Amino acid sequence: MDLVNIPELVNFFSRFGNEFAYLVIFLTLILCGFGLPVPEDISLVSGGVLAGLGYANEHVMFGVGMAGVLVGDGSVFLLGRIFGEKVLRIPFIAKFLTPERFAKVQEKFSKYGNWVVFVARFMPGLRMPIYLTAGTSDRISFFRFLFLDAFAAAISVPIWVYLGHYGAKNLDQLSSLVHQGQITVFALLGILVLALVLYFTIKKKRSGK
Repeated sequence: MDLVNIPELVNFFSRFGNEFAYLVIFLTLILCGFGLPVPEDISLVSGGVLAGLGYANEHVMFGVGMAGVLVGDGSVFLLGRIFGEKVLRIPFIAKFLTPERFAKVQEKFSKYGNWVVFVARFMPGLRMPIYLTAGTSDRISFFRFLFLDAFAAAISVPIWVYLGHYGAKNLDQLSSLVHQGQITVFALLGILVLALVLYFTIKKKRSGK
């Protein structure tokens, strides 16, 4: 995450004043879901900084962040569900999802199942292609997709928003906090994946008895 972009985004967002602070973060996150070239994490941290500077409430901003993430991701999924593989012909989609990449994502679904959706939330470069591919397939329902996406977002979104709020008055310190936040997110993800592996391993052994 590039800290240089945070002051620039905060300066941009703050121009909208208190009334539109939530709306501009919400819309930015939706566009991030469709591949806007602004890292989602930076947008969430910027939302937290806005709250720390008095433009918004940090708890409401967390809710707005969750909503923006889920609406953006859900819209990408539904785009794939509605148009199917025809979505690959849409010009701006074709830039992100080539037929070869589409086939590789399908292979991941076959190998790892629906948990690919959960892991994809922590993979910025693959998130949009995987969610779009999930929509085109019949492997996962929309509500199960939202559940897994919300589960993953509940780990990362609060970390970025509250880190931004905490470091709003000291952007130099925020740089190290963001780095620690990245480590925390991946540590939590690793612990969760390990717990799931142990759970399914034990379940498989018990069912085999």
